[in-house]
Amino acid sequence: MPRAFTRIAVLAILLMPLAAGAAGKFDGEWSTTLTCPPKGNTDGYTWTFPGTIRDNLYHGERGTAGAPGYLAIDGPVKADGSAKLTANGIIASRKYSRGMLAHKGEEYGYDIKAQFNEKDGSGQRNQGMGIVGRPCTFEFTRQ
Repeated sequence: MPRAFTRIAVLAILLMPLAAGAAGKFDGEWSTTLTCPPKGNTDGYTWTFPGTIRDNLYHGERGTAGAPGYLAIDGPVKADGSAKLTANGIIASRKYSRGMLAHKGEEYGYDIKAQFNEKDGSGQRNQGMGIVGRPCTFEFTRQ
């Protein structure tokens, strides 16, 4: 019995790195750059902020939660690197926001279709019907 226990313990120790690696090959710290070009009377902008992937879940934040200019992005990253992320934010200025109801302090949200590899990734904002949205892009760089 002790010999069997020893073998099981050794096997478990040897397999632990494999189990940890299975948690997410994309896990780690990421730099996220969001670029929204100008469209009509709306100015463009570029934001760079930190993001993290832990256990195959991406989370990135810019600004102060609850304050104008805040943005949070979350969502699962699949084993093949594909991801459908959700962005939720608070408008900082009408100057950078589209739509008749876009005013400072209003909440907004949209989806992002992204693709990660082990070093970097990219994504595109869902523009909906394209009437209000604009083609914002995302670049992700592993730190």
